[in-house]
Amino acid sequence: MRFRVFKVENATDYIITALLLVCALSIAINRHQGGINSLRQFSITVVSLLEEPLSNIRVYRQALNTNTYLQRQNILLQDELSRLRAIEQENNELRKLLDFQDQSEFNLKPITFVSKELTGQNNSFTIDAGYRDGISSGMPVVTSDGLVGKVVLTSGYYSQVMPYFNNFFRVSARVLETRSTGIVSWTGENMSELVMDFVPKTVLVDSGFVIETSGFGNQFPGGIPIGTVIRTEEEPGKDTQRIFLEPYATLFDVAEGFVITFQPDSAIQNLNEGYNELFR
Repeated sequence: MRFRVFKVENATDYIITALLLVCALSIAINRHQGGINSLRQFSITVVSLLEEPLSNIRVYRQALNTNTYLQRQNILLQDELSRLRAIEQENNELRKLLDFQDQSEFNLKPITFVSKELTGQNNSFTIDAGYRDGISSGMPVVTSDGLVGKVVLTSGYYSQVMPYFNNFFRVSARVLETRSTGIVSWTGENMSELVMDFVPKTVLVDSGFVIETSGFGNQFPGGIPIGTVIRTEEEPGKDTQRIFLEPYATLFDVAEGFVITFQPDSAIQNLNEGYNELFR
């Protein structure tokens, strides 16, 4: 078997052919450089046109994500703000109660309202103190603002309170500025005002006057604030006027308060009972 021997002189043709091809490609590229540049410009233009809406979509999605995050943060901050406001209001109320307890001349038992019923005529509250805490029926219930009602039923650790917005609530009261006395009650119609009856027409009562308990009737101690006068109306056919007053204590917001551990004077109570027996 004979092998073909490659000789250098035989490679000359291949080298020349390769050089010619390189030269031809260089010439072709140089001649069409302008076309290639145009193609590049066109490609860049097309890519920029496509990139603009795509970038807008990315920006829009980022804006949506940012908006969702900010909404969540806003809800959390609003919730935190509400809780801080509630804590601030509770602290302010507790400070007022402590100041009232320090300055009051009454014997006070701190209590918390555990339930409220303010939906009809026979409204009632429940407090977390009973006869084991020295609470008995008839004792007045107050806040740092004024009178709330009176205890009507007691158990060992809880009591039921009749608030002033109750058709059966009555309390002997007086106008602080004139010392005129009457009876404060609720008409059962407007849950923003009370009425005071049996005050003579000749007594001048103006708006802003203070109404407080009188201490008469041996029921409540005198000097418990009830409310301020809003207006007065003459009662046709009578020598008395009806006084409308706005209560100091707000029943819808009340949460803590005191029971005044007041006991009626037994001597006065026996005299009243004896007098009533004479006319039976």
